[in-house]
Amino acid sequence: MKLRHVLTLTLGACVGLGSIAQAQNLANKQAQAELKATINNCAVCHGLHGQSVSPTFPNLAAQQPVYIENQLHAFKNQTRGDPDAQAFMWGMASQLTDQKIAELAHYWSTQPPPKPRAGDPKLIAQGRAIFTKGIPTEGVPPCASCHGPDAAGRGMFPRLAGQHQQYLLKQLLVIQTALRSAPVMHGIIKDLTRDQMQAVTTYLASL
Repeated sequence: MKLRHVLTLTLGACVGLGSIAQAQNLANKQAQAELKATINNCAVCHGLHGQSVSPTFPNLAAQQPVYIENQLHAFKNQTRGDPDAQAFMWGMASQLTDQKIAELAHYWSTQPPPKPRAGDPKLIAQGRAIFTKGIPTEGVPPCASCHGPDAAGRGMFPRLAGQHQQYLLKQLLVIQTALRSAPVMHGIIKDLTRDQMQAVTTYLASL
């Protein structure tokens, strides 16, 4: 009788553990399916592997995960207020949970980086000088001091290498005119000319 009781309890425990494992497996599959669906939504503009076709939308591949998280939270909280953010990203990010944001950041950050784009050699040389040395006579520090010598970014400072030139230029302009709130960057680039911005963004796209 005791043996039968023990066997019954053991069998019940096994069934219970099996049910828990099955439920966890189902939950994991559901979470993965939801993440894949979200990635597919993002891919409409940014490309399946984070390499967008249109320069209107930034490449996300190999971007710093902390930066991606920060920007998605800014979109969700509507604190990034440049026109394109309002038009495209406020609504898209409004339903994202913190966990989903972290998962998306991890996914995009682990994708292969975009390929370099050819550009005007003269502009690339001018842009390289600004990026690596700054413009000392105008008090502009080297971009590399925050974004890294290869422009791959560091934590909260985004990857710029391989980004669309048109997108980078647009972001510099909206920051310079304070349409996008970025006080540190605004202070650095407030006196840059459009030609200087054209040069440095052409260089960055070529990396």
